[in-house]
Amino acid sequence: MDIKKILKIKGLKYWVATVVFLVVILFLDANNLLVTMRLHNDVKAGEDSIRKLEEAIRLESAEKQTISDIDAKEHFGRENYFMKRDNEVIYKRR
Repeated sequence: MDIKKILKIKGLKYWVATVVFLVVILFLDANNLLVTMRLHNDVKAGEDSIRKLEEAIRLESAEKQTISDIDAKEHFGRENYFMKRDNEVIYKRR
């Protein structure tokens, strides 16, 4: 056999092994690239949800602090729920 032909075959084996390895890792393995990307997106969505919920908790806590006394509760109820006293009439403007 010719030495150049042997080197070509030997080099080709390494390329084939590399391609097979990449195919197995990227597509056929249990922890392949597609599963990893999907899990990464799920984690990001969860982190966004946590951030939104923490912001909502912060806003609710601030609102709770503002309505801690009686006058603030009455003011809050009148503005947000249109509550009134028994002897009052409320007119809404458009």
